Amino acid sequence: MSENHDPIRLLAVRDTPLSLDEVYEAVGDDAAGGTTVFVGTVRDHDGGKSVAALEYSCHPTAEQEMRRIAEKVVADFPVKALAAVHRIGRLEITDKAVIVAVSCAHRGEAFAAARRLIDDLKHEVPIWKHQVFSDGEEEWVGAGSC
Repeated sequence: MSENHDPIRLLAVRDTPLSLDEVYEAVGDDAAGGTTVFVGTVRDHDGGKSVAALEYSCHPTAEQEMRRIAEKVVADFPVKALAAVHRIGRLEITDKAVIVAVSCAHRGEAFAAARRLIDDLKHEVPIWKHQVFSDGEEEWVGAGSC
């Protein structure tokens, strides 16, 4: 399917809607027997409060940090292909905020690598969430708490 030998196929921070198909297709590989995809969406509540919308912003180094994390995942797991995209800007309920995908020879490896990828992205990439609650209150949340 893919002749690209760099396992890091797609990394991006975007202010436009994310495509599940684009991310899934980016990790296609003839040697992959398992692909794990995670989609993080905007939910209508947080901490017992109703969320109206939220806005993500990021530091200019966000994509560099994503690459650093992706390289570590590739070094620690037998990854055939990896992709991650995160949205910034104003998002509405059910919008896709982040999509990661990892393909490996076996499903267990794909699950473990994808879990590490999303967990490390959420904890280490400088992306911040500004939540707007239905009652008019607002809250900023750091990357480690999203």
